[in-house]
Amino acid sequence: MSEAYDFGRQAEAFVAAKYEKNDYQILERNWIFRPAEVDIIALKNNVLAIVEVKARQSKQNGFAEESVNKKKRALLAMAANEYILRHNMDVEYRFDIAVVTKGKDGWAAKIFVDAFQAHEF
Repeated sequence: MSEAYDFGRQAEAFVAAKYEKNDYQILERNWIFRPAEVDIIALKNNVLAIVEVKARQSKQNGFAEESVNKKKRALLAMAANEYILRHNMDVEYRFDIAVVTKGKDGWAAKIFVDAFQAHEF
């Protein structure tokens, strides 16, 4: 695989570990439904976190969280709905965006909890 692909997977693993340290159960990583891929699906206290991970090696291309545009948000909402239906879950859910950078001091993440709502579409 490419260096960018590997960088993205490492970033996702870093974020998953952060969620686990905060007592989330990681249910899925890289769950695919139609054209959508959910990076992380995690559960804590009957709340399902649908997490989109955006990794950047620099800020040259703008803020990573801005790259989760309306189309991507709609795809994530569709995939989340399907996941909940397929697993017959009775949960609250939210959409988080995790922005990950790697610098000379290692990995860092800023997590935007409840970054958007499914009803926005």
